[in-house]
Amino acid sequence: MIEGYSFGRIVIGGREYRSDVIVTPDGVLPNWRRREGHRLRVEDLEGLLDLSGLDALVIGTGYYGVMRVPEEAVEELRRRGVKEVIVRPTREACEAFNELLRRGLRVAAALHLTC
Repeated sequence: MIEGYSFGRIVIGGREYRSDVIVTPDGVLPNWRRREGHRLRVEDLEGLLDLSGLDALVIGTGYYGVMRVPEEAVEELRRRGVKEVIVRPTREACEAFNELLRRGLRVAAALHLTC
């Protein structure tokens, strides 16, 4: 569960992170970077997630929603087996992630913590 989020800071499983993170069913991958900082590409997730087994992938676009997620990236994630892709500003993404976990779904998140 994500226990707290504010600009540039997130608490997951009692541990604080101050850089973008990937949250998988197996744990947290800190210091997530994208090729184009404020634009998500599917390649930015490759090797980090087993996309084929996910019920949902929640993408947090930042406190103000600055990070862009092109529709073609969402479509490609679905083609690769992600049943549902949710794109929201990070505060809302954290809430969605927690709700999906409470429902017992296999979910991951890619969260941009600033802008």
